[in-house]
Amino acid sequence: MNNTVKIDIISDVVCPWCIIGYNHLKAAINELGIEDRIDIEWQPFELNPDMPAEGENLREHVARKYGSTVEESKNARIRIAGIGAEHGFEFNYFDDMKMVNTFDAHILLDYAKGFGKQSELKIRLFTAFFSEQKDISDREVLKKELISVGLDAEEGMRWLDDMQRRSAIRTTEKQWQTMGVSSVPTVIFNREHGVSGAHPVEGYKQILTELMAQANQS
Repeated sequence: MNNTVKIDIISDVVCPWCIIGYNHLKAAINELGIEDRIDIEWQPFELNPDMPAEGENLREHVARKYGSTVEESKNARIRIAGIGAEHGFEFNYFDDMKMVNTFDAHILLDYAKGFGKQSELKIRLFTAFFSEQKDISDREVLKKELISVGLDAEEGMRWLDDMQRRSAIRTTEKQWQTMGVSSVPTVIFNREHGVSGAHPVEGYKQILTELMAQANQS
């Protein structure tokens, strides 16, 4: 009998709702006391795969991509910051904040997976971008974050220029898109049941409770 629930979280490290959704999911797991029965794997998704190396001012990006007014954008950030704070995550938006290319970050998350450090690095990258005003497309920043979670920075950085590994991430991204994933976060349970968007803690608890019951019956 397999009592483990496999959870794939398809997300990008510059998506505020992805860290909010993850914190809600973690709270649900902790409240149910099933930490030892959960296997989380982060899957790559780029909100802006064509983002140039220099990035784009966040406010200008939001206005261009979503048509948001300055006031709407400001109110959204305030709302996001409030929801994040409920589970101890700080959103520290600033005037010169940029939307950046995240492809290198996804390669390093794949690298971290082999050492059981994927979630740890993912949280570090969320924190670096949203809380610490760091440019996570900058390879020097990425190198320091690898070191901060105890990974071999030199080996990890070599992955960034490995054409085979870069191609593998592109292939994985396309696979999820082919399966219908078009927004993040998308959380898929046991490769069968998926939900998109950042759900409240109770919503994740209900899903997990049902899955636990099914696992116990099988």
